Amino acid sequence: MIVGERRRLINLAYRLLGSLSEAEDVVQETYARWYAMSVGQQEAIESVGAWLTTVASRICLNLLRSARARRERYVGEWIPEPLPERTEWLDGRSDRAVADPADRITLDESVTMAFLVVLESMTPAERVVFILHDVFRYPFAEVADIVGRTPAACRQLASAARRRIRGARAPEPSAAQRARIVGDFKRAWEAKDINALIGLLDPAATATGDGGGVVTALPDPIEGAERIARFFAGRAGAGRLTLDECAVNGAAGLVARLDGTIVGVYAFGIVGDRINRIWAVLNPEKLRPWTTGRTGVEDVRRSEIR
Repeated sequence: MIVGERRRLINLAYRLLGSLSEAEDVVQETYARWYAMSVGQQEAIESVGAWLTTVASRICLNLLRSARARRERYVGEWIPEPLPERTEWLDGRSDRAVADPADRITLDESVTMAFLVVLESMTPAERVVFILHDVFRYPFAEVADIVGRTPAACRQLASAARRRIRGARAPEPSAAQRARIVGDFKRAWEAKDINALIGLLDPAATATGDGGGVVTALPDPIEGAERIARFFAGRAGAGRLTLDECAVNGAAGLVARLDGTIVGVYAFGIVGDRINRIWAVLNPEKLRPWTTGRTGVEDVRRSEIR
């Protein structure tokens, strides 16, 4: 029974932290605390699932409280860790899915890059209450016990979180339209077609890169369609790069490879028929889900930038 809770805990912790590696650490610590108890203590717990959720959530809350100080020390911009689709988590030796926690994360609206970025703007308490109540449907009475607040305070925190979500939300294109726009961006990037890139970008678009100090990335976001277009067109000529269209956190995105090695994952925010946000995750530590197994799937289309 306790092992069966792992998938739910990973799903919860990833949404709370925006980091798969930290989510894995949280779940490992949660299980360590369970097994550190005596048999008598374990048997006295009425609901193992509720106990595990409480412990994992409190660990996440503590991490979120310290995250701001850690993010201040982070080199450059911090972007949530991107996830591939389940079908892309395949063992290179067979068609069997790799037994990895990321393979079992449910991909829905609450893990899109745009959604995770909004979650980053919330206070730790807002984020935990919102995810527990609005995403995982825990009643406020249980949420209050987990976070150490009153149910009324939790309702206020959830309301504030919802206002942040509404303030950042824009009409979403269909999945097919999103895929078409990302595909057009890929082809324009490959062709170094600045005018085509500008046409696909919102005039006030922003592009953010996360290298984590491990690889080179611009320290500040690039703003404006023309500046972004020129940056990507110029980067197309920097060596032998290939682009793959694939899902990033459940939405159309791109994966970049240099001489066959994954060097970047790109997620897109799209409003109407224009790209208004580009998130480029270049930090290899955050690309582990994409590099530990075979990432190609049937519908991935590869071409080369020369």
